Amino acid sequence: MLDMLENWLVDQGLDPLQFPWAAYAIASIGVMLAAWLANLIVKKVLVRLVSWLVRRTATDWDNILVEKRFFARLSHLAPALVFWLAAPHVWERLPAAETFTQRAAVVYMLVVAVLVVNALLNAIDAIYQTYDVSRRVSITLYVQIVKLVVSIAVGIIAVSIVIDRSPLALLGGLGAVTAIILLIFKDTILGLVAGIQLAANDMVRPGDWIEMRSIGADGDVMVVGLNTVKVRNFDETITTIPTYSLISSSFKNWRGMSESGGRRIKRSIHIDVRSVRFCTPEMIDRFRNIQVLRAYVDSKQAELDESNREQGVDDSALVNGRRMTNLGTFRAYMIAYLRKHPKIHDDMTFLVRQLAPTDRGLPLEIYVFSNDQRWVQYEAIQADIFDHLFAAIHEFDLRPFQSPSGSDIAEMREQLTA
Repeated sequence: MLDMLENWLVDQGLDPLQFPWAAYAIASIGVMLAAWLANLIVKKVLVRLVSWLVRRTATDWDNILVEKRFFARLSHLAPALVFWLAAPHVWERLPAAETFTQRAAVVYMLVVAVLVVNALLNAIDAIYQTYDVSRRVSITLYVQIVKLVVSIAVGIIAVSIVIDRSPLALLGGLGAVTAIILLIFKDTILGLVAGIQLAANDMVRPGDWIEMRSIGADGDVMVVGLNTVKVRNFDETITTIPTYSLISSSFKNWRGMSESGGRRIKRSIHIDVRSVRFCTPEMIDRFRNIQVLRAYVDSKQAELDESNREQGVDDSALVNGRRMTNLGTFRAYMIAYLRKHPKIHDDMTFLVRQLAPTDRGLPLEIYVFSNDQRWVQYEAIQADIFDHLFAAIHEFDLRPFQSPSGSDIAEMREQLTA
């Protein structure tokens, strides 16, 4: 190629011996112009043509390839190929320049290859997320691991090309700086190990509701990445958690609740023990008028009467023998009311129990599951249940326990001074 240029310069009346750089300058400008034209043609014509064709196909995966700039990044190979192919012809008399140009072109193509692979992996992840299986098994972490491995491998190859050494020899020499590498990439290595454990044990997935109070995370998982896990909290803030923190610290995953079909209601009503008493005949007659309690009152009273007759109990005192209490009857009412509630799950744990008395009274705890797991609906169900029970408790001559308020103390003072 240089011979042709020199002959042309001679024809133009220019002595190559006086201007030895002229042929190299013209050849270099020609190569740069060819690289620029190649880049322009590929980007402005071929890439746009591919994008135009993709938009007219019935499939979506090729659209995702365009969105992730796969073809746009692939186009960067064109100018590098021009330099690589032209180097032996343009700088054939300058071996050092030829070697430098070809190595630089190869390194550039390796960098472009990494960008192309990353775009392809991003597209694969995006295509995978269009399927329902992605809600159960995420591949984002594996995609990031592949990116990391490819980047490290290409980096080693690029350095070996620049210094003209075998990649294996370069790897052998890395042993001396292993400690420094481990220190620099500590978070990445910890995240890699933690990510593999999270994925292998299926501990967390995108879409899971997790709670990690130590760092204030309480919401839905957005992304499970190599270094971080992003959580969108219910107040619309976003918490970023180091991936290895999910292994080294404890967190709560609510996925089991979501998959069970029910959501737990666990709350107590505290009863003032001074209002607990045996049921009088008048109270029993009144309780019998409560529709959901009628069968219970009849069967329970018949059971107690039979037991007291068999034991020869003296009925002159209520403490003799077995008696119905307003507290026990109210607990039976709670059970009957919840059994008929349309929003309570019938096939999951159903329990209304007494807890140990405290200085805040006697707790009657409801431990049931709603059949609607949605947050707003769940809170409404829970509120409706306790609205009703707090209103009904007075029908059983019971008082809920409540610590004295300022108005209670003021009323007491007025009574004492009256």
